Parts: sequence; C-alpha cells; structure tokens
Amino acid sequence: MKINRALLAASVLTLAIALPLVLAQRSSHAAPPAPAAPPAAPAGNCKTFGEKGKCCSPDVTLHLNKEAIYAACGESDATFLGEAGSKETCKFHFKVEGTNAEDTFVQVYAPVVKEVLDKPTDPFLSYKKVGKVWMTDKSKSPKAAAMAASNTGLYLPGRGYFVSVAAPIKVCTKNEAITLSKSMK
Repeated sequence: MKINRALLAASVLTLAIALPLVLAQRSSHAAPPAPAAPPAAPAGNCKTFGEKGKCCSPDVTLHLNKEAIYAACGESDATFLGEAGSKETCKFHFKVEGTNAEDTFVQVYAPVVKEVLDKPTDPFLSYKKVGKVWMTDKSKSPKAAAMAASNTGLYLPGRGYFVSVAAPIKVCTKNEAITLSKSMK
C-alpha cells in the first residue's frame, strides 16, 4: 500500500511540475494572432471610384496603401481616380491617357485563410522571389502570355493571411512593382 501511495504522490508531483511547462511551451509555438487592424475609416473619408464605389477596408489597406503605390509607381492625387473596396479586396484606380479607367487599377487582395502557401501556385504563370515577395516571371502557356506581358502579380505570405497584388504595366512598370513589393506587409 505504501508503494502505491508513493507512486501516486510522485505521479501527482510530476504532473504538477510538468503541466505548466507543457502549457507554456505549447503557447510559445502557437501562431501569433493576425495583425490588429487599424480603426475603420469614417464613411466618406475616401475618394470612391464609380457610382457604387465603397471605401476600402482598413484590413486590406493595412497591407498596402495608396501612398505606397504613389511612391513606387509614380502616381499622385492628380492621377488617382478613386478606390473601390470590398471585404478582402481594394482596387486603386488611376488615370492613364488613352486607357479605360476600369482597367487601370492596382488591386490588393488580402484574405484571412487557415493555410497559407509559402509561394504561389499557378498552372499558367511562373514566379520568382524578389526580396520577401514572389513576383510573376513569365507565362507557362501561350494563352497566359498576354496577361503576363501586361500585368505584374505580387504575392506575400503571412501568418493567417496572404497579400496578392495585381498591377497593370501601364500603371506600375515591372521595375516599379519591385519597388512596390518592398511596401507590402
């Protein structure tokens, strides 16, 4: 009986010591929470594009804002036509001479996801690493060649989210897109 009590006491003591250590170790390996979003912009505090345009969500512009696009792509308030936002996407429209304004935008897509790919997978385009961001490199098929030649795609994996940016060459050249990639968060 004394042996059983001694074993029981030793087990309880070991559990009492080990449990806090295991819990502390488990919490240190857990993924940190997604970055806190800044407070929502008041309605009407932005320049919207189109008749039914909405301001972009701060959850999206947190990852790339129009000022970063201005700086990297050579745009300004003079060429900025407005933004069109939805839950996980923001399109910043710009005026480009001789081009339809519907087609001249920089699109930022930042969804919250459970599993984030380390790099983009696309059956039609190949990507190359530029700093911390993946950038479209070339087309894998003739059908995607026009898209690869006229747009630049950027991809940044995060924890619990990723950021994908699409920019037409007419708004942001390939070299400007490399500069823009440094502003992605």
